[in-house]
Amino acid sequence: MAAPTPTTEPGSLIAGDTARWVIALADYPAGEGWALAYQLSNAAGTITFTSTADGDDHLVSVAATTTAGWAAGTYTWRARAVLGAEAYTVRSGTLDVVASLASAADLRSHARRALAAIEAYLESPANVAAAAYEIAGRRVQHYPVADLMRLRSRYQAEVAREDAAARVARGLPDPRRVYVRFGP
Repeated sequence: MAAPTPTTEPGSLIAGDTARWVIALADYPAGEGWALAYQLSNAAGTITFTSTADGDDHLVSVAATTTAGWAAGTYTWRARAVLGAEAYTVRSGTLDVVASLASAADLRSHARRALAAIEAYLESPANVAAAAYEIAGRRVQHYPVADLMRLRSRYQAEVAREDAAARVARGLPDPRRVYVRFGP
């Protein structure tokens, strides 16, 4: 049995999944020719698509093959009710597009990537790729080992916090908490 169609825009979407929802707008019924034109925008570019009529409701359905080409990131979106030369912005919000696991993108957090690079350099200082990098136009090469050890500790703590938050999100106990019971 298919899941019911949501009646609002999603807050997040995995690239490569079908995007589908239905919107009811009493002032702009699809049965009278109104359509919803969506525009999503971020630094990666702009995405546009429109709804189709489902009685007086507006059915939005974007194929999985289309969303597969969407770049991961947070998009600001607007929906405009359009009929001929008339257009009115009726809804707006944000949408987080998450990269699919099938993409070649590195889905690790910044802390995990930085920790891996630091550990790769500490393990093999001859590793040129780990020894030099550039951030915001500033090139850094051959960090002192003491600085790397401090950064390593900081990123290990950040990764541990991410892991703890992920455990809590899955309904598991927080490993940073110690539970104590007093009694006979």
